[in-house]
Amino acid sequence: MEKIDDIKKLETIKRLTSNCLSTLKPVEGKNGIHTAKIRVYDYYELAAVIRNLMKLCIVALDQDGAEVADTIEERSIDVGLILGIALQLFPIDEFELLSEISALFPVDSGNEAENSTNI
Repeated sequence: MEKIDDIKKLETIKRLTSNCLSTLKPVEGKNGIHTAKIRVYDYYELAAVIRNLMKLCIVALDQDGAEVADTIEERSIDVGLILGIALQLFPIDEFELLSEISALFPVDSGNEAENSTNI
């Protein structure tokens, strides 16, 4: 009976992984390489994202100055834009998968060491 339960759990994990592992897509013909997509309206927004990331890095590198150099036009950093990109890349589906897997394999605090060797 335990083997049947294990088979059902494995089938559930297989179904969940096909539905939930969506942030990274494998690159065809390149073993171990994946892509993650971000959505932008146009090239101008893409340029804004790149510029803001670069300005954020400049500020991070020069923590004492804590500002973008005078030679760079539009010195303000659109933190909202950067956070929006970060949210797009956040793997929420993968966290859902982890929740489902943890529900399939609850950890019994008394047998924690035993459970870790059986997996």
